[in-house]
Amino acid sequence: MRDKIKVHIADDHEVVIEGVSALINTDDNIEVEGYSLTGKQVIEWSKNNKADVLILDINMPKLDGIGVLKTFKNRSFNQKTIILSGLSDPKIVQEMIALGANGFIEKGSASEHIIQAIKAVHRGEQYYSDEIKNSLFDLYINESKTDEAIKSSAANEPLTEREVEVLKLITQEYSTSEIADKLNVTIKTIESHRRNLYKKIKVKNVVGLAIYAVKNNIV
Repeated sequence: MRDKIKVHIADDHEVVIEGVSALINTDDNIEVEGYSLTGKQVIEWSKNNKADVLILDINMPKLDGIGVLKTFKNRSFNQKTIILSGLSDPKIVQEMIALGANGFIEKGSASEHIIQAIKAVHRGEQYYSDEIKNSLFDLYINESKTDEAIKSSAANEPLTEREVEVLKLITQEYSTSEIADKLNVTIKTIESHRRNLYKKIKVKNVVGLAIYAVKNNIV
């Protein structure tokens, strides 16, 4: 007899945990093996346990889903994870994927997708509901256009050594004040460098800066 797929659920609403558990219990090949109500509980659980698949919410107290995945990544803890969230902004989805998430489902469509998603991710596949796929495709198209603009501007607007330093720290998610402290300069100086980066690279947000940094091997 084949072993059942073990699933751990992390969500700060017990009613969601109960609902997901009820859905999982309709399939004889999957079973719930515990749950966590906060991000910190997930981290504590992961120190001595590992599920075949983790169902993870983004908005949780004490430590959110993004923080959980960052902790996993820093610890090189390889946990197959499906994000189940009411947040479906494609940039958030993209960030979760970059941090190692294997799937993303909106809570409103959990009943349609959760069983299929668990089995797919357990097999080593990626799984996204149709709405998420469409939003990611739209984001990809928009970022491709931004990428082309970045490529065309890169040769004409070289960055100074200090601007490269600031760009690296921005992409590592340091705040303006933290960057100022690290480089031993004022906050106004960093704000000025940030404005120059946006102007030279011709982007409007941190996503554009990150794309430029990756494409030009700065990070």
